[in-house]
Amino acid sequence: MALWISVLMAALCLSACTWVFLQPGRQPDRPGKPSSLGKMAWFWPWVDAMAHVCRPFLFWHWRAALKHRIEKAGLIHAWSPEHWVAMQLWLAIGLGLLSLLLLMQTDLATAKVVSIITVVAGLAGMWPWLWLGVRQRARQRALARELPFFLDLLTLCVEAGMSLQGALQQAVENSPSGPLTQELTEVLAQLRTGLMRADAFDALASRTGLPALRQLALTLRQADQFGMSLGPILRAQSTQQRDERFLRAEKLALQAPVKMLFPLVVCIFPCTFLIIGFPLVASFLSLA
Repeated sequence: MALWISVLMAALCLSACTWVFLQPGRQPDRPGKPSSLGKMAWFWPWVDAMAHVCRPFLFWHWRAALKHRIEKAGLIHAWSPEHWVAMQLWLAIGLGLLSLLLLMQTDLATAKVVSIITVVAGLAGMWPWLWLGVRQRARQRALARELPFFLDLLTLCVEAGMSLQGALQQAVENSPSGPLTQELTEVLAQLRTGLMRADAFDALASRTGLPALRQLALTLRQADQFGMSLGPILRAQSTQQRDERFLRAEKLALQAPVKMLFPLVVCIFPCTFLIIGFPLVASFLSLA
């Protein structure tokens, strides 16, 4: 009984810590310090200290890969790779110690206690990494949903005679708030600093990891090189993105019956057979 209680407590603590510490800061005081910690801000110095310890052991290719993953999840302004690794280590250490304290009240063998603590600490350390992948995929889906409307608005502004930077400004001001609007605000800031628009869109595609934005960046670069008009190009991109959106919707609609098969077989069919078969079994038993 105590073993299951310890596992339940560890899972609850893991969920609570993940919810608190992985919230991105809206206006961080500095990169790597989420302002949304709120009442848990007392924990940040421990994360910062662990980050300084981890920094020499975080090799450049590991750091670059983790930074790119955090960037795709939209948390680059809130978490640095060193602080993310430090937070993972503190979660593993904290929940490992909590499991140890709970398992000390049981009569389990030492080998079982060590195995349970290792599993709990490993899951606690890996949970932020898995959560990061889930957030990255959810953010890419949100970007893909918002992109067709943005391209339509951008096409209208460009065909009305505005420059690309002015069209981007209008698109940001008139688009609903979302991850694409945040990324376009970053693109506008880079354009104001003098960065070439093709390079700014290349950086956007790299930050998001969305193939549609990478294709848009490549199209804009080719338009700059060959002096092509942006209106027809943006309209073709908009049409293509809308067609792909309809194709994704049709694909999800075709996948729905397959996804419904498992709950139908596991949850609904047994109850149906039980309701239908119980009177028959009862009548047979009464006749026997």
